Amino acid sequence: MANKAAATWRSVSGFLLPPLRLHQISGASSRLCSSEQKKPIKMSASRPDPSSSHDWIGPPNSLSNLRPIVYRISENESDLEKQLRKLRQETEDWNHVFWTRQNVNFSKEKEAFIISQLKAKGLTLRGEDGRQSSLSSEEMAVFYKSFLDKNRMRHADYNREWYRRNFTITLLMARIALNDLWRTVTAKHHKKKNSTPI
Repeated sequence: MANKAAATWRSVSGFLLPPLRLHQISGASSRLCSSEQKKPIKMSASRPDPSSSHDWIGPPNSLSNLRPIVYRISENESDLEKQLRKLRQETEDWNHVFWTRQNVNFSKEKEAFIISQLKAKGLTLRGEDGRQSSLSSEEMAVFYKSFLDKNRMRHADYNREWYRRNFTITLLMARIALNDLWRTVTAKHHKKKNSTPI
């Protein structure tokens, strides 16, 4: 079974991937509402080991709807590259935790809203013919607006943390690119200096 699940992971080689979604477990998770349950969120059990040549991208998680990523570990990984990889992986995990909790809360509250609205109309979840009863889009719009209003601060906190993390990731990527450029320039200069005839 684990081999079958691992076979659904795809590799992407040759470059680092940015996080896949804008709405996508660290101290930042403490910014979530204190009323939320703090049960550990389970990650994919069949994650492949990191590769030295490519990133692994898994199938979408059934709760968070995010594709998990296992970032590559270069053979000659510098301290800066290690810091970047760890921050990106931590951000992926943080995203997974946030969206799992948010999606589970959304589903529970939506179901409770539908049941209460149907009950107010004297209906049940299933009609006499066995088909599922539903609400109109106008009736559901009331729930969607209510859910967004109730979670406005949580989303604002999430967005601030998301931008902070991505800004830090971008700065680290820029520093790595500058270090690589500097290494290339100095290597060329050193090679040119050593190859000049005397």
